[in-house]
Amino acid sequence: MPAFIDQMGRTVLLKHSPRRIISLVPSQTEFLYDLGLRDEVVGVTKFCLHPELWYRSKTRVGGTKQYHFDRIAALKPDLIIGNKEENEKEQIETLMEQYPVWMSDIYGLEDAYEMMLKLGEIVSKDRQAQSLVNQTRLGFSDFPEGKGLRVVYLIWHKPIMAAANHTFIQEMLSQCGWINALATQTRYPQLTLEVLQSLNPDLLLLSSEPFPFKEKHVNFYQELLPSTQVKLVDGEAFSWYGTRLLKTQPYLQDLMNELS
Repeated sequence: MPAFIDQMGRTVLLKHSPRRIISLVPSQTEFLYDLGLRDEVVGVTKFCLHPELWYRSKTRVGGTKQYHFDRIAALKPDLIIGNKEENEKEQIETLMEQYPVWMSDIYGLEDAYEMMLKLGEIVSKDRQAQSLVNQTRLGFSDFPEGKGLRVVYLIWHKPIMAAANHTFIQEMLSQCGWINALATQTRYPQLTLEVLQSLNPDLLLLSSEPFPFKEKHVNFYQELLPSTQVKLVDGEAFSWYGTRLLKTQPYLQDLMNELS
């Protein structure tokens, strides 16, 4: 019986090479498609927007936090793929009692590369996974050096929440050469308007997800921080790991040029 170690150090036993996979993580769903899987993936979440073909045709088993356990049972998965941060712990533990569940745990690029290689091995796409990792590594190794702008990256509006240290977003900010004004904090702290004003960053980034910031929010924060550049950004570019990173690289380079 094949045994695989996930990124939480758990041993996941499979009876055979998986043929009925459910992915509970949008960026990992996209990666499975780019690996060349097709019918092997039978279930995704309602947030697995890429590829659109799968979003339209695969069974949606719920969101990333709450699942329709009856739909999952009907799909008879032989592997479920999750993520420590994106999926809710109790729901995942319930699934672990019934199915093989492989968990990723990603905070930086090296974690993302490891995830891709490990999943490639599980689904017998080792060469394809290695090629995609090599392409991604090459892109970031040749990344231009950005200006050391002090940045706050917001993920939510009410309450105001930002990305601090020990997040994948922090890794992407660092790749741009930007300094996270909240780097001394961890995860996703809540901020008051007064604290945000006191930080007075050079750049305030408003993400498209999980909260869908719009132009009206740009106006709100620009009035609050008149000396700060306020910019709407693509949340997928900053928080999706896997093959989305290949599209992230040119996006971030364009953004750096625009904000220089």
